[in-house]
This record gives sequence, structure tokens and C-alpha cells, in this order.
Amino acid sequence: MKSVSQDQSFTDSELDRSYDPLTGHLPSRPNKKTLKQRFLRLLPCCPSASGSSTNQSKFLYSEAGDGELSTVYCRPEGLEKLTQRTKFNRRELQILYREFKNECPGGTVDEEGFKAIYSRFFPQGDSSMYAHFLFRAFDTQSDGAVSFQDFVTGLSTILRGSVKDRLNWAFCLYDLNNDGCISKEEMTDIMHSIYNLMGKNTSPGMKASAPDEHVDLFFRKMDRNRDGVVTMEEFMEACRKDENIMQSMQMLDHVI
Repeated sequence: MKSVSQDQSFTDSELDRSYDPLTGHLPSRPNKKTLKQRFLRLLPCCPSASGSSTNQSKFLYSEAGDGELSTVYCRPEGLEKLTQRTKFNRRELQILYREFKNECPGGTVDEEGFKAIYSRFFPQGDSSMYAHFLFRAFDTQSDGAVSFQDFVTGLSTILRGSVKDRLNWAFCLYDLNNDGCISKEEMTDIMHSIYNLMGKNTSPGMKASAPDEHVDLFFRKMDRNRDGVVTMEEFMEACRKDENIMQSMQMLDHVI
């Protein structure tokens, strides 16, 4: 559990659990168009982000009778700081925040909660392993929880980042042990997680050998010096030359 610090810069209204400091409004009744629908549009099999940022979330405790402390609530950074840190405007951040709070009312989500949300998008398959990789990418602090600013910073990179930023996200997703290169074993784990996510009942059906065939294709295209691993430089160069990859990135520019 993250440590708790009281920040005196918050006003009494911001310390009130019924007040959302980012939007500046009392929370509305949750609607059914929640974060899972936006996740579904943005994240299935989408590359991941790297880069760390200082987590300046504010954490509060609520009292659960007899002065006993119970649920931890995470307060996000102010709206102005997030507009500077990300490529979203005020209105977009407000919409994203309301939806994030609908799914994660405590202000953060752990890996099991993240998997549960993601599993709703792919009921026909097993999304748990791919969700594990995605969670690891969003959890830039490696503390077992994704806050709103973790989420929106990563999302900003995916949707509004430069080509270099987006490819860096993808590379860091595939580099599971963070050693600076992608091995066949790592890419095999990623590919199997994607095929598990899609399920066995896809049309047309997929061969059992399809994940391994995709790994072989990946290395034929990317492993320039044939040393059995793909470096960041090789990855960047091969992706920039692939029209399909570049077109898919351009499509993301107008999702939100």
C-alpha cells in the first residue's frame, strides 16, 4: 500500500469525498458509458508506454466508524498540471476523469481490478495475460497500482505522442525484462497473450501455430543483424518503414 501524506494545499472542499478536484464539480450519477468502452476503443493489442514520472497523487483515508481508517482515496494532480504533462485539453481530461472514477472510485486500480475491467471486452477469450502486460506498462511507478495520472499520461503517449514516443511505448511493452532488447521468448509470450485474448472461436479460425509464425515474421522483419534479439534501434527502423504500422498510428490521432 502506498504511503499516506496530508497535503495542506487542498481546500476543505477538495478534501470532501463528494467533491472531484479535477473537474471542480460534484460527481454525477454514474452512467453506463464507462471507462471500459473507451478502453475497448483505445487499448486492445495496443503498444505500451515507458518513461517514469513522479507520482504526486494525494491519498486520503475515510473513517469507517469509531475513527477506524478504511478505504484509501487517491486524489489526482490539478487540472492545469495534467494539461501541461499530457496532450489532452481541459475538457478531455474532465471526461476521462469522470469515466475513470466511475470504474475506479478509490482513485486507483490494482492489477486484479484492471484484469477484471479488461476481461469484459473479450469474454470469448482469456485476456488475463495481455492485461498483465498492459497493467505493467501503465504502472510506471511499479507500486502495484495505476492512478488517474498514470493512466492519462500513458494514454496521451499512445494517442497524441510523436511516432518516436509511440514506438518507444510499444518496445517497452514487448521488452518484458527491461534489458533493452526483445527476445524471441518475450515476443512469444506477447503473441500468445494476444491470441488467447482473441479466443479460439474467431472467424476465420486461427491455427495453433499462428502465434509462433507471427514471432518468426516479427524477427525476420526486425532482427537486422540476425543475433536473435531486437534492439530499440532495429525496432524503430523497421516500424518506420512499415506502412501498415504508420497508418495505424495515424488513425489513433483522432480517437478522442
